[in-house]
Amino acid sequence: MKLNELYRQGKFVITGEVGPVKGAISRDRSVEPNCAREAIFLQRYVHAVNITDNQSAVMRLGSLAASVYLKSLGIEPVYQLTCRDRNRIALQSDLLTAYSLGIDNVLLLTGDHIQLGDHKGAKPVFDLDSVQLIHMAAGLREGYDISGHPIENPPDMALGAVVNPNFEPMELQLLQMKKKIDAGAEFFQTQAVYDIELLERFMRQAEKLNRPVQAGVVVLKSPQMAQYMNEHVSGIQVPEAWIDEIGRTEKADRREKAAEMTGRFLRRVKSMVQGVHIMPMGWADLIPAILREAELSI
Repeated sequence: MKLNELYRQGKFVITGEVGPVKGAISRDRSVEPNCAREAIFLQRYVHAVNITDNQSAVMRLGSLAASVYLKSLGIEPVYQLTCRDRNRIALQSDLLTAYSLGIDNVLLLTGDHIQLGDHKGAKPVFDLDSVQLIHMAAGLREGYDISGHPIENPPDMALGAVVNPNFEPMELQLLQMKKKIDAGAEFFQTQAVYDIELLERFMRQAEKLNRPVQAGVVVLKSPQMAQYMNEHVSGIQVPEAWIDEIGRTEKADRREKAAEMTGRFLRRVKSMVQGVHIMPMGWADLIPAILREAELSI
């Protein structure tokens, strides 16, 4: 089901996330890729599963192919589409293809820079930015391509976007959020956020914009992971309290601690937002424990 329909019904929307395999899917389906196994497990606990688009600029199976594959398994995908690797012709074509193959939800975003990934010699495209991408997708839904030419059978997809509560000054991020709404964004997922007071301050302002927001969180596996994100992932800041808590935990107990910390955070922020987006980073089996700790369910 389209996420915008769930919001209209007053549902508290829960989504997870998986990354496509670095390789191809077996044609005879004799071997399920890890992303499919994770998504099959997740579907009992979430409304939909985000499929990342060459996340961190690391080359993988395309998010479109992975989304269609999961849809064939009865799993509701959120197809992620970034500006980094395609010009406006390819972006429009991929959206039309996705809708034609049964995809109902899309998350439209800029994409991580090439220098973060495993093909540093590649040429980034960025023909459009994220606001222009959303505007283009909304135009397709109205029946016109970005050049104003009419199209047949407009794609009626739910259009999602990303917002970053960690960004300073916050006023600029709220202005960017308003631009995305004006362009056609219907719901938002936040970048990973760990600071409760910061999120509360952001949501007090974002509430005026009248769009549902899901609080995003990456499951923190270790202090080293937190330090890497702080140093290398733009727009994410893991507080020292999180780093200290996971760091004090014995390695054998960190999975349980990670679930506890993530769930505790979501329990404390769920009243501020209209949903949550959990990025388990390969620990999808922790989602049930996280949701129990958060006192959430679909």
